[in-house]
Amino acid sequence: MVGEEGAFVLGWDEVLTEEELSTTLKVLCMSEEEFKEYKEQDGWEDDSEEEENPTLSYETLSRLKSPCKKLLYDSVLLTLESYGSDLKAEQDLLNNKEAYEKLSRREQQALHVRYGQKRILHQLLELV
Repeated sequence: MVGEEGAFVLGWDEVLTEEELSTTLKVLCMSEEEFKEYKEQDGWEDDSEEEENPTLSYETLSRLKSPCKKLLYDSVLLTLESYGSDLKAEQDLLNNKEAYEKLSRREQQALHVRYGQKRILHQLLELV
């Protein structure tokens, strides 16, 4: 459903793979009966709800149904736990000029990437 990588792409202002995220959340939050119906209909081709809100953006995340919000929230927490350090530790290292300058150029770049990823994930937690 989400491709080979099984990941969603989030930007600073929007979910870049919003259709995949929306579909995945809906399927994972379905009851067994709803899923059987979904499979029989081969998706939501005639679903009027989809026509009203076809995509999932940062603006619409707060309006998700509670089970979908919980699933997304828990998924973000699991992703954050997979990092070796938290957002504050990354911020502290970025603010400590002496420690930062001891890092290689590659380590500095990796720090910036991790910090940015964690900020986006924390933003998503706040939205849901």
